[in-house]
Amino acid sequence: MTRAALLQMTSGIDPRANARTIVAGVEQAAAGGAAMLFTPEMSGLVDRDRDRAAASLAHEGDDRVLAAVREAAAKAGIWVHIGSLAILRDDGKLANRGYVIDASGAIRASYDKMHLFDVDLPTGESWRESNSYAAGERAVTVRTPLGVLGLAICYDLRFPDLFRALSDAGATLLAIPAAFTRPTGAAHWHVLMRARAIEAAAFVIAAAQTGVHEDGRATYGHSLVSDPWGELLLDMGEAAGLGFAEIDMTRVENARARVPVLQHRRAIPEVEAL
Repeated sequence: MTRAALLQMTSGIDPRANARTIVAGVEQAAAGGAAMLFTPEMSGLVDRDRDRAAASLAHEGDDRVLAAVREAAAKAGIWVHIGSLAILRDDGKLANRGYVIDASGAIRASYDKMHLFDVDLPTGESWRESNSYAAGERAVTVRTPLGVLGLAICYDLRFPDLFRALSDAGATLLAIPAAFTRPTGAAHWHVLMRARAIEAAAFVIAAAQTGVHEDGRATYGHSLVSDPWGELLLDMGEAAGLGFAEIDMTRVENARARVPVLQHRRAIPEVEAL
């Protein structure tokens, strides 16, 4: 059994302040016996004012939040999954990019969000992530102290083919960091997270943004861990802070033995439209 830590954040418009929060979380997670810490989507910056945010954006090698977390991980001797950062690409677009950092501070894997959130909600909220971000083009798994981790980000949650591919590739845990809106969170967060865990017979670890942010947006919170049977082992509610969950890989073995969905998967033929 291995311990995971989740950092629920209310990230703001200053990357330096957000970095301090994550570094403190790294230290607290290590002190609490966690082998790995998970942070939310957009851990380093939440700011929908594009002109103001532009001054804080950097390429991967120059990102101050990434550098600070790598240093903190090495100092504390703990793995960290940064849910995502806004990273400048060479083509001028942004990547919504997550990172897995090992206990030496090395980057073991990165993943760019594949599905971009372009929606108009009934509340009047409108989001066009593709105006600034480029979609990722590859699915990623990485071996960690907890097991083989499949990477996803927020809106990816709604596309089960991604999680089928990750579990087919050996993932026994799925990281789904998020900054869910409150309306969509209240409607769909728990049911979709549990569904992805059940379908893949894998743990889901979802660190989330929460509360009212400096830029005025509001996020749902409820960072959670679901086991492969769909049982919630952790639900952090709405308060920012650190939570812990015990990851027992025998739960994966038991779920896959009871309902062997991975063995029963079949390629779906072309649909006949009659």
